[in-house]
Amino acid sequence: MWPSVSILCVLVAFANARSIPYYPPLSSDLVNHINKLNTTWKAGHNFHNTDMSYVKKLCGTFLGGPKLPERVDFAADMDLPDTFDSRKQWPNCPTISEIRDQGSCGSCWAFGAVEAISDRICVHTNAKVSVEVSAEDLLSCCGFECGMGCNGGYPSGAWRYWTERGLVSGGLYDSHVGCRPYTIPPCEHHVNGSRPPCTGEGGETPRCSRHCEPGYSPSYKEDKHYGITSYGVPRSEKEIMAEIYKNGPVEGAFIVYEDFLMYKSGVYQHVSGEQVGGHAIRILGWGVENGTPYWLAANSWNTDWGDNGFFKILRGEDHCGIESEIVAGVPRTEQYWTRV
Repeated sequence: MWPSVSILCVLVAFANARSIPYYPPLSSDLVNHINKLNTTWKAGHNFHNTDMSYVKKLCGTFLGGPKLPERVDFAADMDLPDTFDSRKQWPNCPTISEIRDQGSCGSCWAFGAVEAISDRICVHTNAKVSVEVSAEDLLSCCGFECGMGCNGGYPSGAWRYWTERGLVSGGLYDSHVGCRPYTIPPCEHHVNGSRPPCTGEGGETPRCSRHCEPGYSPSYKEDKHYGITSYGVPRSEKEIMAEIYKNGPVEGAFIVYEDFLMYKSGVYQHVSGEQVGGHAIRILGWGVENGTPYWLAANSWNTDWGDNGFFKILRGEDHCGIESEIVAGVPRTEQYWTRV
């Protein structure tokens, strides 16, 4: 009897597997399948003529890695709004609205960190200090504490490095903004663009240089920005909301599936496709759209991805692990007053 039952179970499992349709990643068939489901979001093409090897490289966060000390709860004492957008709350902090491009490098762990750190420096100085903190400096100089550079890293290590070693300023590729701007060029997601194609090749971790680019002042050492403390945020919807509301955007990380690559609008929920990898982003707010609660987040895949570089993802259910890997910190603001 038992062999017959075992065979039956295998046949049922095989039949179920055959009944689940497979659509190639980045394909029009996958876009059409998602949109026919009429779920809470719409799909479209973000990567035209792009190698999947390039896309996989973008997801460079090692989930479940080293943890920072978890801060104490304080959300119970706060009256939080139903909707919150850091761009509107702190309109004089331009980095909050900025979308960066990590290029052919698995540096999302570094981008999510320096973006949120830049925002928090502005928030905690009441917009008196606005700086683009360098992804290049973090990516190239943190070393094994942060992971493997362009081959992936840990958000927790990035925030710890900021508090212990500090980070210099540095803008986008070829911007000549700050001490160490990003040196990995963006590539073209679309067919008729001006940038080179996204092939998945290149993207080696830049060399650590403790010198600013020629003509920039102050010196590398004098340009450092530090945090007082870095910490993990409790895996609680309300605690994450309270953290953003009080201190500014945070870094989060989650599991990316193939359907997320096609996101265009609405509140993302995983509906189709296999896992691509772990990915870090910046979360800057929350809200409710057509009855569905969401987190508002900024990606680092340029403005031609998603909703001008931003996206919404289901809130309150730890969807794809989005609420399990939140990290943040507080800038050392007194360093700015001594510079004046």
